[in-house]
Amino acid sequence: MNFQHTEDRRMLADSLNRFIAEQYGQATRQAGFSADMWRRFSELGIVGALFDEAVGGFGGDGFDIAVVFESLGRGLVVEPFLGALVVGHALSHAGSEAHKALITSVIEGRAVAALAHDERDSHYELSKVSARAVRSSNGWVLTGAKSVVQQGEHADFYLVSARTNSAHDAEDGISLFIVARDAAGVELRGYPKIDGGRAAELRLNEVCIGDHAFVGERDAGFATLERSIGAGVLALCAEALGAMDVAKDHTLEYLRTRKQFGVAIGTFQALQHRMADMLLEIEQARSAVINAAAALGASRIERERALSAAKYTIGRIGARVAEESIQLHGGIGMTWELPLAHYAKRLVMIDHQLGDEDHHLQRYIALNRS
Repeated sequence: MNFQHTEDRRMLADSLNRFIAEQYGQATRQAGFSADMWRRFSELGIVGALFDEAVGGFGGDGFDIAVVFESLGRGLVVEPFLGALVVGHALSHAGSEAHKALITSVIEGRAVAALAHDERDSHYELSKVSARAVRSSNGWVLTGAKSVVQQGEHADFYLVSARTNSAHDAEDGISLFIVARDAAGVELRGYPKIDGGRAAELRLNEVCIGDHAFVGERDAGFATLERSIGAGVLALCAEALGAMDVAKDHTLEYLRTRKQFGVAIGTFQALQHRMADMLLEIEQARSAVINAAAALGASRIERERALSAAKYTIGRIGARVAEESIQLHGGIGMTWELPLAHYAKRLVMIDHQLGDEDHHLQRYIALNRS
């Protein structure tokens, strides 16, 4: 099997890597989300690469997503690409023509989208939704709270999951809605994340919305959520792979240049063995990402099994790469000024987004029984 990317994807990766290297330094990242930077990324066509031609993009394949997010991981980019991907795919799959116009605004950098699905006690389970939507005379009334909404303060609109029927942990009975940030009753509390960027707690205080905000079929939002969040899982895995590659390169350079007892510490056999083990683990992670990207368009069980396998692998290996890179650097590896410390934090925290390694291991086992 040929694992080489197409020429178009290689050109996309080269352009994005060059732009990040020249325009997206550590100071830019630490300054947080920038609307101007978001527009510049969009002008490069980076957001468009995440969607197919039917909604105004020019990609949308699993490998297109992987290429983009691997480059974003190499630069530790904090702009809201993950929200754009997940929300955009949900609207593409189940939205109306008016909803698909929102995708165009995101692709063109005129809007920021955020997924508001996780709740305080959901524990990564997609079906655990307590927020409720009640039918009113002219639409819907939403009440409830959502946790860790990525870049929630900067979003122009949210894709919100709410229960319209059944028990709080049933797959059936979940519906999806578009809610504008400035809608009456939307309350936000933003905070910084340990790995960069910001998130927010979102409270829905009897938010009234019209029927036009309803996405897809009533009570049938779970399948759309699962499919769209699956694309997000692939994106996070590819992002982690890019961060691992940079952490590896920084560590190799340090071992070649740091001297002790008059020689480079990279000549010590014990450190060579540890580095070799880390390189093998990264290649294992790369294989898992390739497998997940190839399975994104497959049947549900095959797709979800490959995604959970990749997320479990990335969670385990990402933590090991972060720990080994810091230990091989010694005390300097923990300093704020060294970029490696930020890559290590991001690798550890990626494990906790959209399901950690324990969750996805159990999910993989359950899917194999299906």
